[in-house]
Amino acid sequence: MSTLTPENLARAADLLTRLRAELSKAVVGQSEAVEQILLALVASGHVLIEGVPGLGKTLLARALAKTMQLTHARIQFTPDLMPSDITGYAVLDPAARGENDAASLGQLRLRRGPVFTHLLLADEINRAPAKTQSALLEVMQEYQVTLEGEAHPLPRPFMVMATQNPVDTEGTYPLPEAQIDRFLLKIEIGFPSLADETAIVQRVTGQQIGNQLPLDDIAAVLDERQVQVLQNMVAYVRVDPQVADYAVRLTRITREWPGLAMGAGSRGALALVRLARASAIAEGRDFATPDDVKQHALPVLRHRVRLSADAQLDGREVDALLQAAIDSVEAPRL
Repeated sequence: MSTLTPENLARAADLLTRLRAELSKAVVGQSEAVEQILLALVASGHVLIEGVPGLGKTLLARALAKTMQLTHARIQFTPDLMPSDITGYAVLDPAARGENDAASLGQLRLRRGPVFTHLLLADEINRAPAKTQSALLEVMQEYQVTLEGEAHPLPRPFMVMATQNPVDTEGTYPLPEAQIDRFLLKIEIGFPSLADETAIVQRVTGQQIGNQLPLDDIAAVLDERQVQVLQNMVAYVRVDPQVADYAVRLTRITREWPGLAMGAGSRGALALVRLARASAIAEGRDFATPDDVKQHALPVLRHRVRLSADAQLDGREVDALLQAAIDSVEAPRL
């Protein structure tokens, strides 16, 4: 395709390199998480970020929003959050009566919720009940909101970055399987290294008020049109049938692997191919490789599988079982 000319591919890789550089001004370390979020953006997918408090999950989302000239909004999920607090609602406007309709009570006016944005940060998403969680299903899958029987499309590009805390489970609700499957990736953020943590402390305490890392030096690299161009380029990256077959085999092995009570569905294979294509664009290539698939298998599959009861009793971890399953599948040689 003419879209994937060498010049366009080089320009795309350069834009993503500049985007990483700007994010590094605010986010110390966490290079793997940053890379995965950028690829999810290019692949037009949503991201679930898990980590204990204080590791920069919210900061990463704020920094990403500032590197792009896109609208963004934040929702703090709480047990009393209602679906209308997310999607919006219709209100009766008495002042909107027509001159020849004196008996009319008015017209319905739509109050659009915070989901009508480009980048939505859903903070502590697992603190809202199932009814509220279900309001995000249509948003994440269909990129629209239905209010009063009418579908309202969301701005494009649109991305949900959700965070959750795996330690503090009091007052939390497990995410429905149908919703968690809509996340392209589940990124686990761990504690920083000694050098990174020292750099964080020095940056925060250096002529700063409070404990917030500064975002003032971050410049916008991408605008709405450029993000859409990158996402359109991904659609034309060549995927060899053997690479697609490899993604399917990685997904299917999780359904029969010992210690896993539930394997990944077909969205897992689709997500692997989408991430492989995005990786190719990030490296200035017009084709995906088996390595592009394999390197993203853990974050793509870890939230789509469930441990068996025996594995939980034995203290097994999802990532360890998945890595063994992934390593057991032979990658094609192209």
